[in-house]
Amino acid sequence: MMQLIEANALAFGLVLLIGLLVAWWLFSRSGGERRRHYAPDVLDEGAAPAQRNQALIDAPSATAAALAGTGPDILGGVGEVIAVAAATEVRDAAGDDLTAIKGLGPKLAALLGTLGITTYAQIAALTDSDLDALDAKLGAFAGRPRRDNWVEQAEFLAASDTAGFEGKFGKL
Repeated sequence: MMQLIEANALAFGLVLLIGLLVAWWLFSRSGGERRRHYAPDVLDEGAAPAQRNQALIDAPSATAAALAGTGPDILGGVGEVIAVAAATEVRDAAGDDLTAIKGLGPKLAALLGTLGITTYAQIAALTDSDLDALDAKLGAFAGRPRRDNWVEQAEFLAASDTAGFEGKFGKL
């Protein structure tokens, strides 16, 4: 063991010196007075600016006053959603469940309700010109009545022919 230490004394001394330098560098950085960055806070301004800011927050803006009487559009479409929901309830109370028609979901059923179409018989009675006029009102859903055969499906459902409907269009 002694021979190993004597043969590598220079390497051991060098490692010890480097370790001491690293320890000194680490402890010298953390010792002494730490410098802190000071940034003024909003509350450092005092009570008067805080009261002014609160008054600005509490006061209605000119924009809010101007928009106060604009109606349901101000709520970002909430009025439209309420109108569709009301039309859906009217449809449910007075019409058929149009969502039984394949390709006609709740949004389309609500849209049809706003257009006055609430029963299978009304859909079954649509002519080609009626379908063209309806397509113009369906927006993104244009073409669905013909593509999904709404008229033919509605004929089966208006006649309460569940077996005929399921034989051609699948399970209700």
